[in-house]
Amino acid sequence: MALKKKSRVSAEFSMSSLTDIIFLLLIFFMLTSSMVIPNALNLKLPSSTGSSQSITRPNKLVIQSNGTYVFNGGRVADDQLEQQIRSLSRSGKNLTIAPHPKTENQHVVRVMDLAFKYKVNTVLAEPDQ
Repeated sequence: MALKKKSRVSAEFSMSSLTDIIFLLLIFFMLTSSMVIPNALNLKLPSSTGSSQSITRPNKLVIQSNGTYVFNGGRVADDQLEQQIRSLSRSGKNLTIAPHPKTENQHVVRVMDLAFKYKVNTVLAEPDQ
């Protein structure tokens, strides 16, 4: 005598609970992403509030491939570099940093750290060829 099961397994799948979970996850990620503060550079963009007469020739610091510094056309020793940047801070002038393409990063970072220390606005530019 063969016995048959009367209850069969249903092959249907209910999507309603899955959509609820996805909706809750979407809300959760939207709320948490707005709380995250991005770690970005504090850039100061140029503005047109000043008059055109106040524009002066920018102070340019060229960093050569061997790590020597040339400030406004004159060579600067390592120990005098901090004094030059400090003087820019007192006069409220900007600094353009132009490293040679083969300059080591440590030289560029050193100048940028000094400029940040003395609150000098800097621009990183390509050197003149």
